[in-house]
Amino acid sequence: MSSSHTTRLNTMLLQSLWDFILGHHAWLRSPFFPVLFSLSVYLTFCLPFVVLDLLSPRLAWIRTFKIQQKSHVSWTMMWSCLAHSLYNHVVFLFPLTVLHWFWRPATFMPEAPGTLRLIWDVVACLLLFDFQYFIWHLLHHKVPWLYRTFHKVHHKHTSTFALTTEYSGAWETLSLGFFAGVNPLLLGCHPLTEMLFYVLNIWLSVEDHSGYDLPWSTHRLVPFGLYGGAPHHDLHHLKFKSNYAPYFTHWDRVFGTLHKHSD
Repeated sequence: MSSSHTTRLNTMLLQSLWDFILGHHAWLRSPFFPVLFSLSVYLTFCLPFVVLDLLSPRLAWIRTFKIQQKSHVSWTMMWSCLAHSLYNHVVFLFPLTVLHWFWRPATFMPEAPGTLRLIWDVVACLLLFDFQYFIWHLLHHKVPWLYRTFHKVHHKHTSTFALTTEYSGAWETLSLGFFAGVNPLLLGCHPLTEMLFYVLNIWLSVEDHSGYDLPWSTHRLVPFGLYGGAPHHDLHHLKFKSNYAPYFTHWDRVFGTLHKHSD
C-alpha cells in the first residue's frame, strides 16, 4: 500500500469519526458536555487499574507489576479520592465550563483535520503541557508556602494508585485544567484534535499515577528514556524532590532533577 493511499485512508477514517461526533451536535454544544466528557474518560481509564488494585492482594502475579509491591489500596482510600474528584468537578470545574460556554460558544467546522496535522498538534499540545506543568510543579515544591497551601494535598499518598490522579486542591485542579484547555486554542487546533489531546492527556496522567509498571506501559514504548511514565512519577511521590515533569524526562535532565529507581 502506497503512502499516499494510506494517507487518504487515514483522512477518510478521521472524517468518518468527525462526522459521527458531529451527529451529536446538540450534545457537543451543551454546557454539561466538557465536564461529563472529562469525568467519564477519567473514570473509564481508572477502572482497569482499580480492578488490578482489588485483585492484587489475591493474585501474586499482579503484584509483580506493582512499583511499590508492599503497598495496598483499600476501598476507603479509593472512595476518598473518588469523592474528592467528583467534588472538584461539580464545585469548581462545572461553573467555569458554563461561563466558558456562555462567553465563547463552541463552533464546529464540517471538515476533519489532516492526519499529519492532527498528530503534529497533539504532540505539540502535549509537549507544551509538559513544560507548563514542570514549571508549575517545580515552583510548588521549591516555594514552601506554595507547597503547603496548594500542592501538599496531592502528596497525601506516597504510593500512587489511579484514583490519586485527580486528588488535588482547587488551585491545582484549575491550573492544570487551564493549561490543558488553553493550549489547543493557542496552537489553533481543530476541535477533533483538541478532544483527542484531552483523551491522551488524561490517559497518560492516569497511567502515571497507576502504580504499575506494565509491559505495554508508555515509557517502555518510547525509546531512549525520553518518557518517564509511572516509575518516574511514582518515585516523585515517594521522594518528593525529583522528577517534576509529568511525562517526558528532558526538563528534569536539563534542571538536574531527574532521578531513577536505581539512583
